Amino acid sequence: MLKLHEIYFRKFVSIFILLFIVVGTIVYYWLKDIYITQVEKSLKNDLNLIALIVKKDNDFDNLAIYVKEKLNTRLTIIDKDGNILAESNEDKTKMENHKYRDEIIEASKNEFGKAIRVSKTIGKNLLYIAKKVEINGQILYVRVAKEILKINKVLYSLAFQVGIVLIIFFIVAFYIAYKISLKLQKETKRILKFLLELTKKRKNLYINSNFSQEFFEITKLLSKVARVLAKQDKQKAKYTAKLKSANTQKDDIISAISHEFKNPIAVINGYSQTLLEDQNINETIRAKFLKKIHSNGEKLSLLIDKLRLSIKLDDKKLSLNLTTINLNNLVNSITQDLKQTYKYRNIIIYSDGEILIKADSTLMEVAISNIVENALKYSDDDIKIIINQTSLSVIDSGIGISSYEIDKITKKFYRVSNNTWNNSLGLGLTIVSNILKLHNFKLEIHSSENHGSTFTIVYS
Repeated sequence: MLKLHEIYFRKFVSIFILLFIVVGTIVYYWLKDIYITQVEKSLKNDLNLIALIVKKDNDFDNLAIYVKEKLNTRLTIIDKDGNILAESNEDKTKMENHKYRDEIIEASKNEFGKAIRVSKTIGKNLLYIAKKVEINGQILYVRVAKEILKINKVLYSLAFQVGIVLIIFFIVAFYIAYKISLKLQKETKRILKFLLELTKKRKNLYINSNFSQEFFEITKLLSKVARVLAKQDKQKAKYTAKLKSANTQKDDIISAISHEFKNPIAVINGYSQTLLEDQNINETIRAKFLKKIHSNGEKLSLLIDKLRLSIKLDDKKLSLNLTTINLNNLVNSITQDLKQTYKYRNIIIYSDGEILIKADSTLMEVAISNIVENALKYSDDDIKIIINQTSLSVIDSGIGISSYEIDKITKKFYRVSNNTWNNSLGLGLTIVSNILKLHNFKLEIHSSENHGSTFTIVYS
């Protein structure tokens, strides 16, 4: 079985040969076309100059010899009947009539006539260019010719030079490709070895490759998978018995409740124990401790109320007390209350005017308050509240939520895992969502990480 780099090597050789043939052929004909065009252009320029001389000088034979010596170009002067009046390379008296030569026929109709053929006179392949000239009412044809063999020699020389350059280029490219294929084989072996170790559950959990962006992403993902698998194996070994006997949601509930209740209970226990143990404690300190115990007791009470509300909403045991609510007044009341806690934060309200909706005032206050307080907690800039006839939007420019988290954020006891402010029961948005569903309203969330969030209550 061939190795990967050998397969690439053979493919590259095949492609190299094919490219060399194709490119070489294209370059040859391209150069030939360019060179013949240049020769043709040069001959036409010479022909225009010779035509001017012919009009002034009737010594055609000497002119033909002069052109041959100076321009290394064959010159033939022909009358309108095809008779040869002057010829630079052969005896004009022995030459055939040229009236029906292609270049003469074309020159009689156009500015120039052109033909490529083997000359019967000198037996060589020539490029002919002819031009009609009128002298004192007499029509003559002035024709110049260049040997194609000489043109081909120049082309072959040029094509050879280009070919050498192409060969050097392809050799360098071949060498680079071969080195790349060896590196590719090496990187592939490393990945295969890593996967083999992963199947055997060895401790190596990291692999990295800077060979290419694709290899970097693959090895990065493999490392992440290895760590996740290792973590899962570790958790599985530690909690197998518990996971088999417990419901996942109950674990979440216990985790969330213990997280929230731990600190207030610890504070209450700590301060109350101090008061019990020290009967002669300073009255100021005693009052301070009692105030701390009271505030943490209230916090526990609020948490319990939130749990009870969430349970009632889940069990659909709440009935709505629908009234006509002035949404502007409700939002103003909520923001005034929140500003007591967030004294240095600015909440800007935009409204289309008086907005009236049918809803349960108490529940809507809970829902809107939760959304606005979330925006205050998770951003440092101004909060915007936009109220119109169809919806209420709360906009912040805070840390935002990833698209992965948005679909889960309204689930019960779900808390965004990558946020350092994750200190709630994970019920806030669940309660909001359930309250809105109870009203047949809708919650829309648009957010991106580090660009802020928009929470919209759609009520119409």
